[in-house]
Amino acid sequence: MKLICPKSELLKSVNIVMKAVPGKTTMPILECILIDASANEIKFTSNDMELGIETIVDGTIEEKGIIALDAKIFSEIVRKLPDNDVTITTDEKLNTLITCEKAKFNIPGKSGEDFSYLPFIEKNDCVRISQFTLKEIIRQTIFSIAANENNKLMTGELFQIENNMLRVVSLDGHRISIRKIALKEECADKKVVVPGKTLNEISKILSGEMEDMVEIYLAENHILFEFDNTKVVSRLIEGDYFKIDQMLSSDYETKVKINKREFLDCIDRATLLVKEGDKKPIIIHIEDGSMELRIDSQIGSMKEDIDIEKEGKDILIGFNPKFLIDALKVIDDEEVCIYLMNPKAPCFIRDEEEQYIYLILPVNFNAVSR
Repeated sequence: MKLICPKSELLKSVNIVMKAVPGKTTMPILECILIDASANEIKFTSNDMELGIETIVDGTIEEKGIIALDAKIFSEIVRKLPDNDVTITTDEKLNTLITCEKAKFNIPGKSGEDFSYLPFIEKNDCVRISQFTLKEIIRQTIFSIAANENNKLMTGELFQIENNMLRVVSLDGHRISIRKIALKEECADKKVVVPGKTLNEISKILSGEMEDMVEIYLAENHILFEFDNTKVVSRLIEGDYFKIDQMLSSDYETKVKINKREFLDCIDRATLLVKEGDKKPIIIHIEDGSMELRIDSQIGSMKEDIDIEKEGKDILIGFNPKFLIDALKVIDDEEVCIYLMNPKAPCFIRDEEEQYIYLILPVNFNAVSR
């Protein structure tokens, strides 16, 4: 095999496929990047059996062939080569010579035959959205998946297509994040749970441009994302997702309209007095046209008033400040509406069209020593 590729193209492709190279595995072949130039294009593939990525590399094939190279070593070499054309040559014993200007690296390769190719996904119903939209949806929901594996379903996000709307949901037992977007093309109703790890990795690869599209295909056990010259295939999380509609309510006793930036900055200031791991709630007192935020901790206490527009009853309620910050940070609106029922019921931050909904459970602050 003999290939010539610009270093910038090699580096871009290596960075993409490295995201599916496993850290630890009992199958050494999976620690490799597969370089497949057996047809008319150069393809890099990586696969950790949960997540697989394939990307097409710009370059010239002088001799066709296929080889698997240790991902860590190959990526480090590519990263440190001069910015010029790189030639990759292999012999019949799978020895691989990588040359660029005066630099020459010789590394052993492995047979590509043993490599686990990506599973074949039938391209039935396609969900087409812009890369910008997908990147935004992930950013606005991924923070509320569960970090630990106690409940596997909580480590993923629900992708639900219903009546040509895509609804993406994440939850961790303390809060729920929901984003909804209308699809421009007809799509069959479907429901799958996509691992958070997959979405995090995809988010890093997406260009985030409005004009660039991503095509999503949902299969029985897998989801396929296709964009630019890249395919990402991920295994889905099995099981029935939580019945979140039962947790959503449009009833409220108190509605507050508030400047998002002011509210966020105020909570941010209050958290200066909370040590990491300290479970000190922020106590919010809403009456008439004012919201008082208060925090008491071992370090000190803080109080601040914010002007609001209020409908309904006065209320005194406590929250984990981090949960409020996480939700407010990803909302792009200048003003937000908060709906409250009572000090023990969840609060909802949502827009009129319900394109986003953030549900946050309150903290019983009387139980926390003041």
